[in-house]
Amino acid sequence: MQSLNIKTILQRGNYHRPLIFNGVLWFLAFLILLFIFSKGKTPITADYIYTVVFLVTVAIPVSINFYVLIPKFLTQERYAIYSILFILNFCLFSFLNTQLFNAILDALFPKYFFVSYLSEANVYLTYGIILIATTLFKLAEDWFYYNTNENRVLKLQNQQIQTQLSALRAQINPHFLFNSLNVIYAMALEKKEDIKTAIIELSDILRYVIYDSDTERVTLKDELELLKNYISFQKYRGHSENTVDLVVEIEDENYNIYPMLLLPLLENAYKYGFSGDNTADKIQIEFIQNASDFKFRIENTNANVKNSIDENYSGVGLQNLRNNLNLVYPDTHNLNIEHTDVTFVVTLNLKNE
Repeated sequence: MQSLNIKTILQRGNYHRPLIFNGVLWFLAFLILLFIFSKGKTPITADYIYTVVFLVTVAIPVSINFYVLIPKFLTQERYAIYSILFILNFCLFSFLNTQLFNAILDALFPKYFFVSYLSEANVYLTYGIILIATTLFKLAEDWFYYNTNENRVLKLQNQQIQTQLSALRAQINPHFLFNSLNVIYAMALEKKEDIKTAIIELSDILRYVIYDSDTERVTLKDELELLKNYISFQKYRGHSENTVDLVVEIEDENYNIYPMLLLPLLENAYKYGFSGDNTADKIQIEFIQNASDFKFRIENTNANVKNSIDENYSGVGLQNLRNNLNLVYPDTHNLNIEHTDVTFVVTLNLKNE
């Protein structure tokens, strides 16, 4: 199944808007500085001019911080270098402001008289406050967009997983249904008394597969009941003389498990474990749960030794199981397969977090 190109989707849906960000930032900075420079009174023309020119001078070190220092050093976790360059950037432009700002202002606007708005110490203080405040503002913006993208990634990944799981559930062997209907039909022709029981057992299996398993988790009790119904129905398909040894040791029947993990293993055991002419063939099943651990072990006679194991257990068998496990138990499962010319053994261990 082709996976979603999540990175491409995120790039197409980038919510970051630099013009909006800078527009909001400098508009707020202008209002705050204008209030400070006019000392809370109604601003005059000189106050507006002084504030705008001051913002232009302070915008230079802020832009260097935004577009050079933060992306190249801070976001790369080079904190020591970033701290040193941040201080140098602050000191350099604060010093230049104290030495050149008033002269530049007088040269550009000779008709206006500008009082001393800031002392030299206050220039350093103002630059420091602006640089630190804008850095925090930038980091807050980056954090917002990062979390927005992270949430979109999680949603896309969840949708992708659900799509894959739905496809995997749909791969349960359809031949079982067709063969089962043929069995019911043959029993009806022969007017066997067990036909009512067989129909009920088959309907229970199909109801579970179609409806009850359409959820993220089911209980061990329900999953075990499915296997028992499947085993019981198999006796009508010519397996009545064969033996299935089922060992059940469950501490908690409400232990959760992903649905339909085990049925493909049982299907394959019947398909490849009984030769049809050897009543000594048997299937041995261990169904054990203890605390947070669950173990399922199934062993059957390798009746079809002429076929390769990979061929026998491809498609809806072990490959289906592997795909499901990788999706819903990525780090909490262990699947072990042992086979010889005589036996085939699959052991599955799960651990609920």
